[in-house]
Amino acid sequence: MKSLIMKTSIACMLVTTACRHNSSKEDNFDWTVDRFADVEILRYKVLGFEELTLNQKQLIYWLTQAALSGRDILWDQNGLYNLDIRDLIENVYSNYKGDKSNPEFQALETYMKQIWMGNGIYHHYSMDKFQPKFSETFLVEEINQLPDELKPKNSEVLLNVIFNPETLPKKVNQESGADLIKTSATNLYGPGVTQKEVEDYFAKIKNPNDTTPISYGLNSRVVKLENGEIAEETYKIGGLYSNAIEQIVANLNNAKEFAENESQKEVIEKLIEYYQTGDLKKFDEYSILWLDETDGQVDFINGFIESYGDPLGMTGSWESIVNFKNNEASHRTEILSSNAQWFEDNSPTDPRFKKPVVKGVTAKVINAAILAGDSYPATPIGINLPNADWIRANHGSKSVTIENITSAYDEASHGNGFNDEFVIDQETKELLDKYLFITDNLHTDLHECLGHGSGQLLPGVDPDAMKAHGSTLEETRADIFALYYLADPKLVELGLLDNKDAYKAEYYKYLLNGLMTQLMRIEPGKDIEEAHMRNRKLISEWVLEKGKPGNVVELIKKDGKTYLKINDYEALRDLFGQLLTEIQRIKSEGDYEACNELVEKYAVKVDPELHKEILERYEGLNIAPYKGFVNPVYSLVTDKDGKVIDVTVDYNEDYVNQNLRYSKQYRTLK
Repeated sequence: MKSLIMKTSIACMLVTTACRHNSSKEDNFDWTVDRFADVEILRYKVLGFEELTLNQKQLIYWLTQAALSGRDILWDQNGLYNLDIRDLIENVYSNYKGDKSNPEFQALETYMKQIWMGNGIYHHYSMDKFQPKFSETFLVEEINQLPDELKPKNSEVLLNVIFNPETLPKKVNQESGADLIKTSATNLYGPGVTQKEVEDYFAKIKNPNDTTPISYGLNSRVVKLENGEIAEETYKIGGLYSNAIEQIVANLNNAKEFAENESQKEVIEKLIEYYQTGDLKKFDEYSILWLDETDGQVDFINGFIESYGDPLGMTGSWESIVNFKNNEASHRTEILSSNAQWFEDNSPTDPRFKKPVVKGVTAKVINAAILAGDSYPATPIGINLPNADWIRANHGSKSVTIENITSAYDEASHGNGFNDEFVIDQETKELLDKYLFITDNLHTDLHECLGHGSGQLLPGVDPDAMKAHGSTLEETRADIFALYYLADPKLVELGLLDNKDAYKAEYYKYLLNGLMTQLMRIEPGKDIEEAHMRNRKLISEWVLEKGKPGNVVELIKKDGKTYLKINDYEALRDLFGQLLTEIQRIKSEGDYEACNELVEKYAVKVDPELHKEILERYEGLNIAPYKGFVNPVYSLVTDKDGKVIDVTVDYNEDYVNQNLRYSKQYRTLK
């Protein structure tokens, strides 16, 4: 997304739909749960949970309860009417007494599943409002049949929001030149607040000489008071979202009793203190403690973190992931993090922009135990935190790759026909089959572990200098760093790859996605707006153009279809190095104009003819463009005296029952 304030991203949706055959197919696990609209819902396995100690299992249990308790916060952040519409649609669905084969009812069920996927009435990727396929007449008739206590008091307003395409049409607008607050439906700003007022407000309160600035606006709603002044309403106990935060804190208090060590307990206590006060200095203290806690096997994120849901890139959407370390797979990330200084020193970037000493880079591969908030049902496959530049520079960062999620994607993708339709020849297909799974994971490792943590700002450069393009530029910087180093002989030397040409699989997949196949996610006539999609397109279009004199990369026609052809992989790597050099310069110097030029020229516009072709080719494959997940269900097992003797995990809950249960069990905002 475009962001006013620069916040290093943790959520990197770098998922491929290509077949990868390096993992073994499990016969007794049903990976696919549901399919509707443009979404496929999957399961993931929590491998290794049974081997954890009872204390670790109980720690995970209470952390998952804390995670699920924040669900309503995100729904409300994503739109003023989301919770009311969710109640309405779920009540109509649950109380429907007619023929369930009725197309109107089936369309309502699809709409309900869509809003669950989007955590509100807007698509999680395009940010456009879902358009229901059932009629307003049908919904009104069903509302009239509801018990009085379930009938909404604001039916006319909700009906207008649901059915009128002109009412609040887009959650986050990124159109250049528009007032991004007034034209966005996200519920992060009060009525009447304008983009200029918000920018002026934060410009006045920021101290340009502060070397340890707080993450301004991260946990607040900016509003206009009766006297016309701009102010912040803070998310905290006693403030906004107090009821939900109280439930989160109650579960965190339960969790801390099972902390694996004292430092982990201090992390949880500091997070509680932050939720109690809303003080962003406390959040920085928590982030540093969280960074330093590396001995425990269990870990988690919980809070207002990523700012993609904010048109100005300031306020964090609420999210949580609970996880534990995959010891065997973490070997590769530990190798990368232990060699972080080598990668920094050997970057092609200007020496002025390199960190002389890389501090505190830790990385591991994890298994997710629960996904929540802005990480559910759609989830990242990699995490890199914290976001504050000064903390990263002074204390380092913590990175993870979520391998049980990437494995679920891999298992569900077998035999989908993608390679046969889009990959240019048999040789390249075999390359992808053999090396894409490992190089895709390594790309994520490099992106999260080293890419986001690389480089430094020149003294006096505002970390928010990229304004609305901040997230796109940062994702581009981390991706191009990873692409450049994926082809370095150092990875073979370190034992992370067994073939010097393995990187070619990721190079081909990446450019194929950036130039062509990600267009399946865009509606005809629309521009690209999502930050990760812009980042991939920027990189791919730039090397396509700059490589023309040497015919490095080209799009060719074969049997009337467009294919990607890479003619010179070594020259392509050199182009990636050139772009990395420029992207790092832009960030380090705070050159907004150069950033804006790159984004607008390479990252936004779509070739309508190519777009039409891609959509037609995908239609024949019947591949869902988006994937989401259902969570496992954890239960405490007690003996006859009420003492907990185990925690079990169950994978049998389906998408509908899980979300209906969540709406009842974790309804914290009214």
